[in-house]
Amino acid sequence: MSRIAYVNGRYLPLAQASVNIEDRGYQFSDGVYEVCEVKGGRLVDERRHLERLGSSLSELRIAMPMAVESLGVILREVIRRNRVRWGIVYLQVSRGVSRRDHAFPPAARGRALSSPRASRSCQCRKDGRRRRSP
Repeated sequence: MSRIAYVNGRYLPLAQASVNIEDRGYQFSDGVYEVCEVKGGRLVDERRHLERLGSSLSELRIAMPMAVESLGVILREVIRRNRVRWGIVYLQVSRGVSRRDHAFPPAARGRALSSPRASRSCQCRKDGRRRRSP
């Protein structure tokens, strides 16, 4: 079975999934990603991951690509279509396609993509990188 990814509104075989070369996420790493653990076919801490995604996008002034609830539906659908029982699912949001320039383009809705990784075991640890000092 070939893996399925979600890219900008479409579920595609991984081999057909692509990002425009002018996407700022590709050119400038101008985006955010979340890696969500999947245990027993279910997302672990979905709400926390999506809240952190929203917070990170806000810091970069990138608009959410869609409602948070819709992102959750997409993540669960990627897991379902790929029959992931144990593993991870990536969610990446970039500022989108624009002319190559270091200045931010006018505000636009972010672009979303999600891809799965199944594994036999997955171990998550607390991560202090996101802590902000007062």
